[in-house]
Amino acid sequence: MANVIVVGGGAAGLVAAWRAASQGHAVTLLEANGRLGVKLRISGGGKCNITHDGPPKALLGAFSVDQARFLRPSLHAFGNGAVLELLRREGVETYTRENGRVFPQDRPGSAAAVVAAFETLVRRVGVAVRTGARVTALEGSAPRLAALRVGEARVEVDHVILATGGASYPETGTRGEVLGWLRELGVPVKPWFPALAPIPLARPRPAWEGVALRNGELRLCAGPSGRRLAAFAGDVLFTRTGISGPAALELSQAVERARRGGAAWLAQASLLEAPEAVDAALQAEARANPRLRAATWLQRHLPERVVEDLLAEAEIGRDLMLKDLSKGGRRTLVGLVTALPLGGPQPVPLARGEVAAGGVDLAAVDPRTMALRGWENLRVCGELLDLDGPVGGYNLQAAFSTGYAAGTI
Repeated sequence: MANVIVVGGGAAGLVAAWRAASQGHAVTLLEANGRLGVKLRISGGGKCNITHDGPPKALLGAFSVDQARFLRPSLHAFGNGAVLELLRREGVETYTRENGRVFPQDRPGSAAAVVAAFETLVRRVGVAVRTGARVTALEGSAPRLAALRVGEARVEVDHVILATGGASYPETGTRGEVLGWLRELGVPVKPWFPALAPIPLARPRPAWEGVALRNGELRLCAGPSGRRLAAFAGDVLFTRTGISGPAALELSQAVERARRGGAAWLAQASLLEAPEAVDAALQAEARANPRLRAATWLQRHLPERVVEDLLAEAEIGRDLMLKDLSKGGRRTLVGLVTALPLGGPQPVPLARGEVAAGGVDLAAVDPRTMALRGWENLRVCGELLDLDGPVGGYNLQAAFSTGYAAGTI
């Protein structure tokens, strides 16, 4: 049996350590923070969206084609059902929301309960857990890693599993520096890139902080009147500096790529209909209810706090009736609900993403074992891989599945 060092005590590292020790290997888990699962503890606002419900094919369909092809073996080996059964045996009951997202039963510290369950598992199978142990360098050359630098100490290695995470939320210890070390060893990597992050706006609306635009569609265009580049149906939440919420998170990677390409403009549609159809409906409403105010009609589609400001900016009086609107006034109202202009984005922050795109190139990794091609004793898993699924538990499931494969030695 081998001596295995797992670097990183997050979702992927915990599963990798548990799996390797369960097979009889002597496993040491190194975690830079003072406790395990720091990022896992804050996931989902402390509620922890563990995974997503559905068969493997449905989960794989949420990833890009190349990423799905890579994930298929590990997801079939250790899927969502296996994760939930493992947690259930440790006393963590779960429930599934209508949208398929799976959470621990609602209670204070739900995410902490998930971490505690995994920590119990790794300790039960004899994993030696070392917290406050930051790896500072990798030593060796293909085909074998020779040693790790842990602080100032040099530790010779037999087998190493890197589960150090990405580059988002650096305060949780996921600084992303391991990617640079792997590049120096000749491992093909892709630079970190923001994903599932809030989007700062060039013209933020701090007065709208906390306002949610629901059941609409966020659109990314190549300029105010440019072609549509991407869109996502979902809620948008205004923050002090821009927008967040499911739709903003999902579009953030595309927004940053478009911004760096020189053309990015955001709009939000509350009504997913053609402007001409909405205009015709508005005119019909004006004929049927001649005393209906323009403000009242707009409040049917947008929050009142937003309506107040938008009417003032458009110089439309609160008491103006629909029947008295000019053609230009109608066009303005229709535009506000079919393509509310949010303006250009500021740089999307890598550090605030729920995950980071980029990482170890998937072509350099055996998808069945997570072993780096050309290396005999080095494996990678979790967010360190170039995997980035949508919001909804997909990324945690990818971490669990790839961690399990990496620990199968």
